[in-house]
Amino acid sequence: MAEEQLGKAYIEVYRQSIEDPQDFWGEIAGELHWYEKWDNVLDDSNPPFFKWFVGGKTNICYNAVDRHALGSFSSKAAIIWESAEQGQSRVMTYYELYQEVNRFAGVLKNIGVKKGDRIIIYLLMMPEAIIAMLSCLRIGAIHSVVFAGFSIEALANRITDAKPKLLITADTGLRRGQPVHLKEIVDKSLEIAPVKTVIVLNRGIVDVRMREGRDFYWDDQLKEKGEQYVEPAQLESTDPSYILYTSGTSGRPKGVVRDTGGYMVALYNSMRQIYDARDGDVYWATSDIGWVVGHSYIVYAPLLYGISSVMFEGSPDYPDPGVLWSVVEKYGVSIMFSSPTAIRMLRKFSEKYIKRYDTSTLRYFFLAGEPLDEPTWKWVSDALGMKAIDHYWQTESGWPMVSNMPGIELLPMKPGSLAKPVVGYDFVIVDERGEPVPPGTKGYLMLKPPLPPGMLMTLWEDDEQYRQSYWQQFPGQMLYSTGDYAIEDGDGY
Repeated sequence: MAEEQLGKAYIEVYRQSIEDPQDFWGEIAGELHWYEKWDNVLDDSNPPFFKWFVGGKTNICYNAVDRHALGSFSSKAAIIWESAEQGQSRVMTYYELYQEVNRFAGVLKNIGVKKGDRIIIYLLMMPEAIIAMLSCLRIGAIHSVVFAGFSIEALANRITDAKPKLLITADTGLRRGQPVHLKEIVDKSLEIAPVKTVIVLNRGIVDVRMREGRDFYWDDQLKEKGEQYVEPAQLESTDPSYILYTSGTSGRPKGVVRDTGGYMVALYNSMRQIYDARDGDVYWATSDIGWVVGHSYIVYAPLLYGISSVMFEGSPDYPDPGVLWSVVEKYGVSIMFSSPTAIRMLRKFSEKYIKRYDTSTLRYFFLAGEPLDEPTWKWVSDALGMKAIDHYWQTESGWPMVSNMPGIELLPMKPGSLAKPVVGYDFVIVDERGEPVPPGTKGYLMLKPPLPPGMLMTLWEDDEQYRQSYWQQFPGQMLYSTGDYAIEDGDGY
């Protein structure tokens, strides 16, 4: 296939992002709020530690909340919470989210949380998790959300590594109608790795034991320490925003560290160029906030872009296999992002569970998380009447690395292929010696530096492990290892 047939618009934009990253990302960053403009878009003087928007000062919470709440989007839905577990729903406008985030940021501030302090968040899919995350970023604290399906030991390991000043949890969560005893798991974890202060959201589902002097109820703290307004911290673009742990090869989990400015700019741009989000859209990532997809595409990216984000408490087949599509119909979801695992689960059931609901508002259906087999792709594409878009990324990247980019140009789709590199990502596929392989040959998927904005800065308190884990697969070559294999065809797919 000739190059011009693959999409001139995509090629032009992609080439600019690789050949002139300073201008490409600088122009996009200019659409967001900065307290002080950067001195340098990209500092690549100390590889593999690449820094974006050096000298710039900004705040993700301000850009995701205040910028809309105090502007023309104040009454627009920011978070749409749907709980299939409890049969409840809640819609928070941007202004209501602004009020809630300020109140809880006041709690954190008055407890004594300061810039750079770590806060562990151990919650399931509830709006307060988003409020807590945004509140941390508002005052410059570093959150570390731990997936609420992890064990006592896994939580304790993350507490030991992050050394948090505070832990936030709830009495319980619900999964398939059964309680997940979050507070009980936290109590046992704290016997291994103590934390001085614990805030507990009381959902009224189960009774919990509270330790005097350590444990405090969320609502009580809001009454005693909440504030109407907390000034957003003016953070360096290179200040850490959060730590998200991913499994390590040793006993110690790897704490992926995300920056502030680069991450903000990358996510904001991804909503336009990858997901083709438009004013008035309702975006739904069916992930959990404990995973990177939840961080980026339930919380930060949709809010940075000023659209509505769905947060779902439930499972894809509970209380029945049509529950996801009922939410699409109820809220008029425009863009949906799920996983091949979820769709393979639903494929066991009849298509009638999709056909029962009006999914005509869906403009795009994205999938990522693990390899997408062609039969599953075909099943969901036929059932929805649109071609699902497969894309690839990882905890370390924070946003997609390979994808069709309909916000620039929708390229022809090939089942089993992720399409082409996303802007900013310069891939090469190599053999065991680190030499590029010809098209059609399986090899290691590597990235040429510099890493684009939004990717990990380093590993928490372990620069050397960062180098070893990602940059030393081929000694003497400056290549980032994704840890995955790939094949590139003759069309660059």
